[in-house]
Amino acid sequence: MRTEASVTRRRAGAGLLAAVLALVLGVAGWTALRRGVLERPARPAAAPEVPTGTARVTRADVVQRQEVPGVLGYGAATTVVAQGGGDPSGGLAGGGATLGGGAAVQPLVPTRLPAPGRVVRRGHALYELNGRPVALWYGARPAWRAFQPGMADGQDVRQLEANLVALGFDPDRSLTVDDHFSAATRAAVRRWQAGALGLPPLGRTGAIPLGGVVFFPGPVRVATVAATLGAPLEPGAPVLSVTPTKPVITAGIDPALQGLVRAGNRVRVLLPDGRASAGTVAAVSRVATAVDAGGRQGGDGGGTDSGQTVISVTVRLSDPSAARGLDQAPVQVAITTQAHTGVLAVPIAALLARPEGGYAVEVVGPGTASRRVPVRTGLFDETAGMVEVAGAGLAEGLAVEVPAP
Repeated sequence: MRTEASVTRRRAGAGLLAAVLALVLGVAGWTALRRGVLERPARPAAAPEVPTGTARVTRADVVQRQEVPGVLGYGAATTVVAQGGGDPSGGLAGGGATLGGGAAVQPLVPTRLPAPGRVVRRGHALYELNGRPVALWYGARPAWRAFQPGMADGQDVRQLEANLVALGFDPDRSLTVDDHFSAATRAAVRRWQAGALGLPPLGRTGAIPLGGVVFFPGPVRVATVAATLGAPLEPGAPVLSVTPTKPVITAGIDPALQGLVRAGNRVRVLLPDGRASAGTVAAVSRVATAVDAGGRQGGDGGGTDSGQTVISVTVRLSDPSAARGLDQAPVQVAITTQAHTGVLAVPIAALLARPEGGYAVEVVGPGTASRRVPVRTGLFDETAGMVEVAGAGLAEGLAVEVPAP
């Protein structure tokens, strides 16, 4: 006979078993459902559409360029030094030994100095010593002695006379430009002293002491000023430094490219403000120089050798005014090393890589669906973003697909 307690225990056990079975079936069902969801093939995500535009196949000159860093400046600077010991008798500033002899020698004191960046041309004062202007004249030879009657003949005399004629101080054309300092030469010097500099009568000596004029091949640009106004200078002490007036760019190329770069090659210069300017290679060095750790050719004595050598290339801008306000500015120079003229060209962005290798372009219209045309590539002009192409079915004027800007 079953007791009430045993019945109660059975009922409790059955309930517990039912609960356990329900839990197991629930977990199994969830597992099956989860497996079905996870193992279901994922629907592929739609590829984002890239906006496109079109560009024309053009016939153009495509050039290959080598891009190198460069520095825009004004070339190597030349130092101008104080010469002579002054002439108290009224000669020009910076005169050497006094012409009359026996007079006391004055110290060389700068009384006017130009500002850096100033351009000085023939006949104008470069600076002033002892209250007397020191004029710039044109010539390849530096002044090395006083100009005066009785001096020995020489090429420096010819240079002096050429300037006197060019400046208009031989109105009656009596001066012969040669190596001899003649009476006509002295008369022309006296006109220059009186008319150009406004000197008092004592200054019209017809002779120019050493340091009275300085010679350079052409106009100069003041780069730096070393002297101080009012501070006496010893003969030979630096007064200032000058450069040519036209901006130039100095860049260094790999010696392996020396045979591809020559004077006359066209270049494209990217200026610091983002503007592009055309230029021409003016000179290519024949000697490789070392580059220091700071990237300077030849170093400055304070860096370490990077182990790299370059060939120095000098570039002149087609429009020098593009460099206005710039000095020692970093630029990028794209030097033309090869050119193909009158070839078909498309933007580099129009090229599509083919699975089997090579490239194709997507030709659009007119009046038909776009079609993919295999092409052969030639020169790449990465600076202009163009590439030379050729292929069957490709012609000037066709539209090709490119990414939209």
